[in-house]
Amino acid sequence: MTALSYAVIGAGPSGLAAARNLQRFDIPWQGYELADDVGGLWDIDAPRSTVYESAHLISSRTTTEFTEFPMDPSVADYPSHRDLKRYFDDFASHFNLREGYIFGSEVTSARPVGYGEWEVVANGVTHRHAGVIVANGTLSEPNIPSFSGHFDGELIHSSEYTSATVFAGKRVLVVGAGNSGCDIAVDAVHHAKSIDMSVRRGYHFVPKYMFGRPSDTLNQGKPLPARIKQVIDSRLLRIFTGDPVRLGFPEPDHKLYESHPIVNTLVLHHLGHGDLRVMADIEAFDGGHVRFRDGRREPYDMVLLATGYVLHYPFVDRELLDWNGPAPDLYLNIFSRRDPDLFVVGMVEASGIGWQGRYEQAELVARLIRARTDAPDRARAFAESIAGPNPDLSGGYDYLGLDRMAYYVNKDAYRGAIGAAIRELAAS
Repeated sequence: MTALSYAVIGAGPSGLAAARNLQRFDIPWQGYELADDVGGLWDIDAPRSTVYESAHLISSRTTTEFTEFPMDPSVADYPSHRDLKRYFDDFASHFNLREGYIFGSEVTSARPVGYGEWEVVANGVTHRHAGVIVANGTLSEPNIPSFSGHFDGELIHSSEYTSATVFAGKRVLVVGAGNSGCDIAVDAVHHAKSIDMSVRRGYHFVPKYMFGRPSDTLNQGKPLPARIKQVIDSRLLRIFTGDPVRLGFPEPDHKLYESHPIVNTLVLHHLGHGDLRVMADIEAFDGGHVRFRDGRREPYDMVLLATGYVLHYPFVDRELLDWNGPAPDLYLNIFSRRDPDLFVVGMVEASGIGWQGRYEQAELVARLIRARTDAPDRARAFAESIAGPNPDLSGGYDYLGLDRMAYYVNKDAYRGAIGAAIRELAAS
């Protein structure tokens, strides 16, 4: 009797990491991908891609790439989405991963139908699998906040934005100053009639280069204690970027690294040149105007919501994921406590974790599946860990209690925990 394969849902960075690791450990798998090829959101032509023409990595090439498949050294320090699509094309070709995927295939249901057996429905066809690895990414479903009042102008989410030409001659308000919001505001400066940014809180801005090197390649040795790193890096940022409060941003309500920093100093450059303004949080839409909480009222032709994304796993029963809040409650952000054959790869955010962090998640999943056959004692011991509480993954940082931070971890603490689990399963 042929062993059932594991279903891998998604062919972006996380899905490819999952497929590659199942392949490494000789575990049969079948991939499902909505688009016609690999790349996930980095394929700007894919149905649920959310990248825009000017999109580049906000972490550097060497910090982000898969360790076993480095990017070509000729690629820029901060690659464009086109470079990244080529990288995933090459990764899939090098390891012959495409042959394991059904492309143009939308999974609408994945459910357990018995011990060690799952049923996956894709494009209306039912497939049987030994388990499911959810790896369809975290940045496909827009977060649309509600506002009082009605806006008569054009209202779009950043997921719909592809080209700055959409701003030509318009008075534009960007809501949110995360990394995408700042990128898009900088794009708009060169096309819009005017550009404002509405923010709820202040941010810490990190330049892409410090001392002539990509910033995230500095301090790659033994991690400093959280409080010491916050003090040292905060002083460095003041030297390199100055005080964003002087340019109109509110004072941050959190210390450095307690929320994802903004890797963009061009927005500070344009603020300093009077090319855009920072506005307060929105109180209400008012016809063709927007009223702000500081009492100001301004006219706009377009409001662009750079308000982030929500997790989107509509094909799996939320109960199987213990999903009662903004994110599923999974052991190490990977393992369901309700079904031993349900895994999520890629549901993790951390400054500097890169795709290698997702690859290590996938390796841990593959090692556990392999250990169930080759080392059942170790697999049972790890299953007992899954049933227990998560280790502390904060690294000593007091993260903001926001929905988008619900699956945020400290890179060093997280990779340390994943590495320890991999060693536990690999012990001879």
